[in-house]
Amino acid sequence: MKDDKPRDVSGHAKEGKERPTLKTIAFMTGLGITTVSRALKDAHDIGAETKERVRMVARQLGYQPNRAGVRLRTGKTNVIALVLSIDEEIMGFSSQMVFGISEVLSDTPYHIVVTPHSHSKDPMQPVRYILDTGSADGVIISRIEPDDPRVRLLTEENIPFATHGRTDAGIVHPYHDFDNEAFARQAVERLVARGRKRLALLQPPGKQTYCQHTRTGFQAGLRASGAQEVPLAVTTDTPLAEIRDAVEALMRSDQAPDGIVCSAGSAAIAVNAAIEAAGKRLGHDVDLVSKQSIPILNWIRPEIITAYEDVRLAGRELAKAVISRIDGVEPAVLQSISQPVWQA
Repeated sequence: MKDDKPRDVSGHAKEGKERPTLKTIAFMTGLGITTVSRALKDAHDIGAETKERVRMVARQLGYQPNRAGVRLRTGKTNVIALVLSIDEEIMGFSSQMVFGISEVLSDTPYHIVVTPHSHSKDPMQPVRYILDTGSADGVIISRIEPDDPRVRLLTEENIPFATHGRTDAGIVHPYHDFDNEAFARQAVERLVARGRKRLALLQPPGKQTYCQHTRTGFQAGLRASGAQEVPLAVTTDTPLAEIRDAVEALMRSDQAPDGIVCSAGSAAIAVNAAIEAAGKRLGHDVDLVSKQSIPILNWIRPEIITAYEDVRLAGRELAKAVISRIDGVEPAVLQSISQPVWQA
């Protein structure tokens, strides 16, 4: 009797649709299974043309690595864990970070898994979970402190990782950071150029390293220009309603600043609302400078002076750094800093 069962690429009968494997790709490309595997892992000794051919066939076949099998064979998960605060700045920060990481991982065997946490909870908990379960080959963390215990733990456990932000504890590790010192200094310069002399800073929370960088730049700008600081008690971690109330009260007082530097785009919306509630005119009575990770503030109020922080670039740099650490690259060469881009 004639056998009409469908056949796979090797000519063997199969029941229904089978999942494509490395062997399938090897048959289709005429390459060895080991070469196909190394090409998909972006091995440095495999040519670019071969890698592209293998990836093209893999895409056409809908190939996905069997992650359970990979872990059994190699001990690897092919997972990069992004530990991301659910309280992160709402103006596009989280999505842009994930987009940037995904752009790099799309041509690799790795997948991103977001591990959410709240900055009001124990920041060690998600990192300990990843370590205890062995659920990732590499880790990306943010909201970095000068002597961050997560960095110490990951270094001691020899787990590849990268940080969005820098530490100041003598540990050499991969990072990507935004030059907050340059941003704050240049923000003061722009305000002083507009004739502003009494400046307030809505700074990041004090325990984070980039707060120190921001204050260093702000104070350097004040010293160079002779401008004065008007103290502001709230930070960018303060709930937006409380930021609005605090800034409104300051703007109604006899200590009202004529310039404000804001370290987060969402907080800048609250500051703008406070200025209006106090009966002040933005761009006339007071100027506002803010960072933003998506170009939206100028749609709301063109008078806001903005500097762009490319968080998508940060995601790409962090993903490349983690993969490089997994491949054994020394951490000292996996450090980068991006500069503020001022909007016209």
